[in-house]
Amino acid sequence: MSARELVVLGTASQVPTRHRNHNGYLLRWDGEGLLFDPGEGTQRQMLRAGVAAHDLHRICVTHFHGDHALGLGGVIQRINLDRVPHEVTAHYPLSGQHFFERLRYATAYRETARLTEAPVEDDGVLATTPAYTLEARRLSHPVESFGYRLVEPDGRRMLPERLAEHGIKGSDVGELQREGSLRGVTLDDVSEMRRGQRFAFVMDTRLCEGVDALAEDCDLLVIESTFLDGDHQLAADHGHLTAGQAGRVAKEAGVRHLVLTHFSQRYSDPAEFEREARAAGFDGELTVAHDLVRVPVPKRR
Repeated sequence: MSARELVVLGTASQVPTRHRNHNGYLLRWDGEGLLFDPGEGTQRQMLRAGVAAHDLHRICVTHFHGDHALGLGGVIQRINLDRVPHEVTAHYPLSGQHFFERLRYATAYRETARLTEAPVEDDGVLATTPAYTLEARRLSHPVESFGYRLVEPDGRRMLPERLAEHGIKGSDVGELQREGSLRGVTLDDVSEMRRGQRFAFVMDTRLCEGVDALAEDCDLLVIESTFLDGDHQLAADHGHLTAGQAGRVAKEAGVRHLVLTHFSQRYSDPAEFEREARAAGFDGELTVAHDLVRVPVPKRR
């Protein structure tokens, strides 16, 4: 199993279908799991996908429409039922605090786990860990909505040929990495910068600055494409994107792997979404998501 992968739990928009559950997306990032937009039925989809409550470390809700949040109650109660030993942090728009509280305490249960509420009030950094920085950006939707972006810190890639030129091998390599220099040889002499990986999650929104900022230089972009281009006015009226718009965003942002999701039940042919994203100029790797698909984060550049 990839240490960094997206597990798609649901891909429907407002109305689930026989083949598409409401939203739900788990990002596995090394030893952590970030659950995005747990819609109705997420707990069962987790079971089908082999995702345990113990895998969850953060829950990130973009906004409080039902298809993105109605599964919160079940997921939170499962975290407590399974006595998850580590802290789980929940991010969501602060303006929806009352919705979060209603969902968290929708029914009676015994609280055994540590669930920390960390609502989002504006653009900015939500958390910084050794593995990533988690940021939020405001989107354009009829209710307040935020997208999320995860950025790994830049690192260094050791170059074997340069190490050999300087006679550095074995335990000396580790010492050089720790100290920054060894016998007059610096890290710059035997390594190069390695750009950290980037992931973004963009749900219900019109085109706006937040979409572009979240998508910029992403290795993996998960983005809604509720409508096809022929219904672009309907998309704008309801605060959504078309497949063509999503494709253009990804092209202009330099995205490596584009994942289209959140499809209206009005369309029967998923291939149409890929055709429109390609027609918009995106030529990178592209996945039209379906429930329970696993999408690995691309290998480093």
